[in-house]
Amino acid sequence: MDRHQKIELLQDILKMKTINGNEEMVAKYIQNKLKQVGISTELIQYANNRSSLVATLKKGQEDKVLGLTGHMDVVDPGDENAWKYPPFSATIEDNKLYGRGSTDMKSGLMAMVIAMMELQEEQQEFNGIVKLLATVGEEVGELGAEQLTKLGYVDDLDGLIVGEPSHYNIVYTHMGSINYTVTSAGKEAHSSMPQEGYNALNHLIDFSYHINKKMDDISKKYINEELGSTIHNITIMNGGNQVNSIPNYAALQGNIRSIPEFSNDEIINVLQETVDELNKNQPYKLTLTINYNKLSVRAAKDSELVQVIQSQFATPLPLIGISATTDTAEFVKSDNSFDFVVFGPGEPTLPHQVDEYVDIDNYLDMIDKYKQIITTYLK
Repeated sequence: MDRHQKIELLQDILKMKTINGNEEMVAKYIQNKLKQVGISTELIQYANNRSSLVATLKKGQEDKVLGLTGHMDVVDPGDENAWKYPPFSATIEDNKLYGRGSTDMKSGLMAMVIAMMELQEEQQEFNGIVKLLATVGEEVGELGAEQLTKLGYVDDLDGLIVGEPSHYNIVYTHMGSINYTVTSAGKEAHSSMPQEGYNALNHLIDFSYHINKKMDDISKKYINEELGSTIHNITIMNGGNQVNSIPNYAALQGNIRSIPEFSNDEIINVLQETVDELNKNQPYKLTLTINYNKLSVRAAKDSELVQVIQSQFATPLPLIGISATTDTAEFVKSDNSFDFVVFGPGEPTLPHQVDEYVDIDNYLDMIDKYKQIITTYLK
């Protein structure tokens, strides 16, 4: 496959609007390309127009399995007028391919797909199984990874490469993630007679004040050498529907990035205790819901998989931790224990930003690196 064809394949899936859904169009596109070179595939339906894809390529007699994984969904581009180029136009300028999902993470996914296709077309020898896991819903709960794990698709893995953007760093650990919602029930009244009701929004603001203080204290007290401190942000708050009425309902949502030193369970306990403490004061009626609970993950720095990746470079790559979460947080819930790394094309600072892009040379080089890693790991 020449340079132009490799770029064109990536452009094709970047033009597909898989904003928090509709991933099946990407899955079927990749499935068709893999089938053309004789690689077996399976669609696993999650919901209407949402299917993950599993593909396997086996050579030799060994059953050692190297997994390759990437997600097919992207986040909303926001104000499209703020983009230099339309976010789904897959425009190239100065060796950069612009588009929503170019870095996060369709370039990593397509690099893996092409690596498998070229290994098959070139009849390169290795001894084992390459398994592609292309997932739905990573951005909103790691839904596809959760489903594939429960169905047993990672139970045979010896190693797993997650193609999220790392730009020539090897990520061996990342933070956990918690999304939560707190709702507040009030009583509606005219704003000139607030004593006749109670203000749901005010009660939610009280929660915000107390939880921010507690989480700031936790962040200062607990530090992880690689990951840093716990991160807490309240990102959505709404309540009320008219300026001269006391709101009878309000809600907020927050996101927390966790470290092993202060676990997800401990954080959730702090959230619940804060709600319970405020609810002792009548007429507070706060309710906590945990929407998303992903654990921090950590792999060995000196695993066979890390050593194989390092062997492809003249100078050793940095081993780092990141604050983002990945599908790994679901895959490691399997009873099977396996090595993993996050290693893929793209700029780690660009996900979810306006004018997201991937450097084309980085994308093309990663295709070759994936091929070399596969044939070395499955020697």
